[in-house]
Amino acid sequence: MDCPARQDAVAAARALGPAIAAAADGVEATRRIPPALAEALHAARLFRLLLPRSVGGEEVDPGTYLRAIAEVARHDASVAWNVFVGNSAALIAAFLAPAEAAAIFADPRTVVAWGPPNEAVAEAVPGGYRVSGRFDFASGCRLANWMGVHCRVREKDGTLRPNHLGRPAVRTLLFPARQAELLDTWQTIGLRGTASDSYTVTDVFVPEAFSTTREQPEARREPGRLYAFTMQGLYAVGVAGVALGAARAMLDAFVVLAQDKTPRGLGKLAEDALVQHGLARAEAQHGAARAWLLEILAEIMAGAGPEGAIGTAERARVRLGCAHAIHAAVEVADWCHRAAGVDAIFPGSPFERRFRDIHTLSQQIQSRSAHFTAAGQVMLGRAPPGFL
Repeated sequence: MDCPARQDAVAAARALGPAIAAAADGVEATRRIPPALAEALHAARLFRLLLPRSVGGEEVDPGTYLRAIAEVARHDASVAWNVFVGNSAALIAAFLAPAEAAAIFADPRTVVAWGPPNEAVAEAVPGGYRVSGRFDFASGCRLANWMGVHCRVREKDGTLRPNHLGRPAVRTLLFPARQAELLDTWQTIGLRGTASDSYTVTDVFVPEAFSTTREQPEARREPGRLYAFTMQGLYAVGVAGVALGAARAMLDAFVVLAQDKTPRGLGKLAEDALVQHGLARAEAQHGAARAWLLEILAEIMAGAGPEGAIGTAERARVRLGCAHAIHAAVEVADWCHRAAGVDAIFPGSPFERRFRDIHTLSQQIQSRSAHFTAAGQVMLGRAPPGFL
């Protein structure tokens, strides 16, 4: 496939900032990204940052990806969430044969969406699989032209197919979005514009060639150091980017507010020593978390090989850096919200929606404190089997 010239992903995201900001209220109200903005995101190739160059992608390094997602999130977290989830799903191309990857991503506006694994089971049939079931949390499904499911597989003899660890294997099945029925279920306090709706599939046949697994990163077909990272690890990088971008926006908005606000009975906010102290601490916390994660990603990228996958210790470092960045960003956002006082509680303020968005993000699986435990286990030589 002919590949267009690579773009500066961060500059492309920054250039779209005004358009994203202008659409943010509508994204929140309608729970959808408007067509004009979706088209602009595609034109800027922001849904192709992690897609292999062999199928027309940008294949940027993880640090550049983090910075691009954070730049989008400065203007709207829901839009950034859609962009990161679309990129995360595009990583599946590295595990498909070239013809199938090209069939899915030949359209420059392709977006793949799916929900996390659940109790659904696909039936192994000649030539592929048949699957029915309901799946939830399909962020970006309203933009998708391809969808997928992650599910276990029942063999003809009734047994569940095992993976390399002897556990029930979870296989990813991909199919055109028209074969799924979308359900309007995403009514949440934050990240409303992600349209992370539910969907059902009924007796959908998926050919074997349009299936793969995310459980064995070393089985990738696509060469390149980017694909030595696990899909799950790069997913966490995307969440961290959204969190860091939203917190950055709240810090910047607070600095503007503090120049003018004079709380009743007190001096100007910017002249309060406690505010000065808290702002400096929040800035340092945000910057340190961002810089450490970028350092981790750069070091691991430099040491990654063109084949195979990064080791367990490196996977744990990615996980730890992402979890730390997410938690730090939430703490920074909380400080900004408290310090802004009553100005933070009204819809339309620079703080209210971002506060709801980042606390919705904080409930997502990538934000769990359990990631610190898992990283500590690896550091102490007690890595959980199959750690990704």
